[in-house]
Amino acid sequence: MTRRPAVVLFDVVETLFSLDPVNEALAPLGLSIDLYFARLLRDGFALAAAGSYRPFSEIATSALDAIAPTATDEQRAAVQEAFRQLPPHPDAEPALAKLNAAGIKLYALTNGGADATEALLATSGLRRYVDRVLTVEAAQRWKPSPEPYRYAVEAIGVDPGEAALVAVHSWDIHGAHHAGLTTGWCTRLEGSYPAIFDRPDVVGHDLSAVADALLASPSDAARTD
Repeated sequence: MTRRPAVVLFDVVETLFSLDPVNEALAPLGLSIDLYFARLLRDGFALAAAGSYRPFSEIATSALDAIAPTATDEQRAAVQEAFRQLPPHPDAEPALAKLNAAGIKLYALTNGGADATEALLATSGLRRYVDRVLTVEAAQRWKPSPEPYRYAVEAIGVDPGEAALVAVHSWDIHGAHHAGLTTGWCTRLEGSYPAIFDRPDVVGHDLSAVADALLASPSDAARTD
């Protein structure tokens, strides 16, 4: 039975914030966000699988160099700047506000950098809902390796079973599940869930629906009664 979490961790890029500005910056290069972000994630995952780590900004630069070797300095700078201008998805604030009003503490857990994430949250007005920004830098491994999830719950001071991760990425859900967290998957990005990954505990068509499902899960007290 799914457990109502005491804290909820949110993935950031694509879950809370849209990559549309990056896609627009890639258009003059004849590239799409799908190719670029897949390459970026692949390289981050490969480093983690090999037991090493590089910050998001370095991997983003390297991935762009690999798929757009003839890009000008101005075009590269435009792509980098676009990452600082990501808008929140329309379902982000309603979900955060709903969980916050229910007394659940919220955290960001991201493969991105702390400063960039703090800036996105502040600019969008979402920072007031988030207790703390946690990044993979402290764990020196990218999600979905187990280390970032374990680091996050230790930093918060809860057991894994008391925390939930919400994400639009099935690979993130799979990683969090293996680290012992409750998981909430939003179908907005991928549509269908890969059969090779462990299933999410709750599913919603948007983040608000995921929040509703988590809140509807019984608490420890309710199950004890």
